[in-house]
Amino acid sequence: MRDDMTTRRTTRAKTLAAITTAGLLGSGLGLAGSTAASAADCEALPTGSITATASSSEGPFTANLAVDGNPQTRWGSAFKDAEWLALDLGEARDICSVQISWEAAYGRGYRVHVSDDGTNWTTAASVTAGDGGSDTVEVDAHGRWLRLEGTQRGTGYGYSVFELQVLVGEGGEPPVGVIPGGGDLGPNVHVYDDQTPDSTIQAELDTAFAAQETDQFGTARSQFLFKPGSYDVHANVGFNTSISGAGRNPDDVTINGGVWADAQWFGGNATQNFWRSVENLAIVPHTGEARWAVSQAAPMRRVHVKGALNLAPSSYGWASGGFIADTKVDGAVRSYSQQQWLSRDSTFGSWEGSVWNMVFSGVEGSPAPHFPNPSHTVLDTSPVTCEKPYLYWAGDDWAVFVPGLSTNTRGTTWEGGQTPGQSIPLDEFYVAKPGDSAERINQALAQGLNLLLTPGVFHVDETIEVDRADTVVLGLGYATIVNDGGVAAMRVADVDGVKLAGVLFDAGTTHAPVLLEVGEPGASADHADDPISLHDVFLRVGGAVAGKVDDALVVHADDTIVDHIWSWRGDHGEGIGWNQNTADRGLVVTGDDVTAYGLFVEHFQQYNTVWSGERGRTVFYQSELAYDPPNQAAWTNGARQGWAGYKVADQVDQHQAWGVGVYSYNNVDPSIVTHSAIEAPAKPGIRLRNLLAVSLGGNGIISHVVNDLGEEASGTDTIPSYLAAFN
Repeated sequence: MRDDMTTRRTTRAKTLAAITTAGLLGSGLGLAGSTAASAADCEALPTGSITATASSSEGPFTANLAVDGNPQTRWGSAFKDAEWLALDLGEARDICSVQISWEAAYGRGYRVHVSDDGTNWTTAASVTAGDGGSDTVEVDAHGRWLRLEGTQRGTGYGYSVFELQVLVGEGGEPPVGVIPGGGDLGPNVHVYDDQTPDSTIQAELDTAFAAQETDQFGTARSQFLFKPGSYDVHANVGFNTSISGAGRNPDDVTINGGVWADAQWFGGNATQNFWRSVENLAIVPHTGEARWAVSQAAPMRRVHVKGALNLAPSSYGWASGGFIADTKVDGAVRSYSQQQWLSRDSTFGSWEGSVWNMVFSGVEGSPAPHFPNPSHTVLDTSPVTCEKPYLYWAGDDWAVFVPGLSTNTRGTTWEGGQTPGQSIPLDEFYVAKPGDSAERINQALAQGLNLLLTPGVFHVDETIEVDRADTVVLGLGYATIVNDGGVAAMRVADVDGVKLAGVLFDAGTTHAPVLLEVGEPGASADHADDPISLHDVFLRVGGAVAGKVDDALVVHADDTIVDHIWSWRGDHGEGIGWNQNTADRGLVVTGDDVTAYGLFVEHFQQYNTVWSGERGRTVFYQSELAYDPPNQAAWTNGARQGWAGYKVADQVDQHQAWGVGVYSYNNVDPSIVTHSAIEAPAKPGIRLRNLLAVSLGGNGIISHVVNDLGEEASGTDTIPSYLAAFN
């Protein structure tokens, strides 16, 4: 993709997403409110006045054949979900409806978009349960261009249309009631430029840190954005706080001082330094060494450290991190007391230290591979990646940059030039504020807007539905979605290219089957060229309240990229207990060809992770088993003692994983036994590398590493049991 924000910046067409009941109930089409002009006010636009183009054509079945007035000729697309047929109506029109005559290859799901300029499109109608034949889709829209865009094919073929007829009215103003895109970023986003006094910035950083240094489960959320320039400040980063440069590239913003995470608040122990981030800037540390002593859900992305980087607290107490991606550290990265860490697609001067499980994927300057002691798992390249979207200042307004898809990557995306990808202006996003309802968010998404969640807590009593291909959902400052009433917090349809990034999902007190669902059961669409991706997506059950869910995250969609998650059933905070914050599984993967980097999944009451899709790949896995089973009887899976931390389903034939660590800390009943840390079928296509089981302080026993292989992990010395390879 290219950086084409300038060509996209024209004002969006002012249309209202709408389908009326007339003519649709019998065909099972999805409906959305509003009333189009009556049929008496509309007439068919002559086919000779329309020019057609398409995203693809199958052989001779070209776009113009859908508007030639001949019901025997047709347009046919390639065999992909996200294909489109666009019409230039010659001039701006009031559009009443479109009439589609499908060939056998029909659209089960599709949208009607309109545009004033042929570049910026707005959804005017959405169909989710089409059944082929002849469809009449009522709309209430105004524009010169109209586009029929598929979201789900009804057959294994593409989309095929005999005739697409447009009914138009006599003119007039565009309809009112459209939810606007863009707008301000809300009170919890602090924006600075290089004219802002450093003393002002420092005071605001200090105020936020004082409020959020120890407030793990509070409602405060903060995002600090630095426009291009240089700043002499030191940012201590507390809970639910994000520090980000707002340049196009990391070196556009320089912090002379530090962006700092330490653990004085917790007696020098960083094992609870969660939910904070630093992104897209350069740091010139005032001591020559930056410090980022963090544990789970605390990513460092797109950072240039002009010095060394220390990942341990100043006391050298324990830390249980962590994740770095797309980052350059000029000096040494010193891990010291970090128990585990994933570094992906970065450049380091060098790396020092190892405890249990250090994984490097596509990292220039990584240590040599060695396992165990030191435990350095090294992949030369990362098989398939797309970096996290980010908000930046485009000179006169905000935009979101969406990096492109890459394969076999190594090093940063930005050192040799700008990161490849696409810019989307903020006016193509609904900028949601805490207090916005799920109904309004869904209306904005159905209208064709992307979604920017500003910092705060969003309570939803209906599921947020993301069902348009290539939609971007981006959270700032640990924006948090709480599901009320037992609904799923969010579902992503089985469509191409959705990007979900920077969102914390917090389970509500009413039991729900799932918190976040990606794709649909039985999903089979091929997304290899434009996969769904999740970046810094965190799921929490308990801690703030006694959350309840069966599965925290379920991934049905094929080819999904999971780029750093922490799925956590809480072991401390509010609403904690075996019968209070109930949750069976943290991650369930049924989709094929799913690739995951940086999976942290902890404390669930059955398997932490269950993977039943084929050809899955996991690069780094960290898991603690449930702390709190009251006794062995409660921690028994049929005839087997306990549930593994990582389960590859018995029917799977191909699966790969590198750097998998599973730990026990049964502090309620330390005598509890778990038969194996990992379960996987013994088949030639199942290849697991560099595996370990740990009993933390002798709290609990893990008898084997994989199935019946590997020595027992037990005893107060906390010595891991290692297994270099399975199959």
